[in-house]
Amino acid sequence: MFAVVKTGGKQYRVEKQSIIKVEKLVADVGTIVTLDSVLMVANGDKQTIGAPYVKGASVKAEVLAQDRGPKILIFKKKRRQNYRRKKGHRQNITTLKITAINGPKAKS
Repeated sequence: MFAVVKTGGKQYRVEKQSIIKVEKLVADVGTIVTLDSVLMVANGDKQTIGAPYVKGASVKAEVLAQDRGPKILIFKKKRRQNYRRKKGHRQNITTLKITAINGPKAKS
């Protein structure tokens, strides 16, 4: 069973017990977060695709760490103008371990 979730403007394919790094979520280490923006859920041959989200589906994940990503250098230069600018950036990231994937609720 796997699901496609959207968080931080990006999409991630997740399975149970998988570990992903996403943009910073406001949560303490060790807490359980629920990701409700589920775009697709697949269980064997049965697939449920949302429009845009699957109703009633959610993914539960445990926060393992709140870290910062690798440093990215931004360098601007204009030739023959003595113009040089150097900046650095480190993105805040959250490491998640997927604990459960809840499929869509049955239609009543």
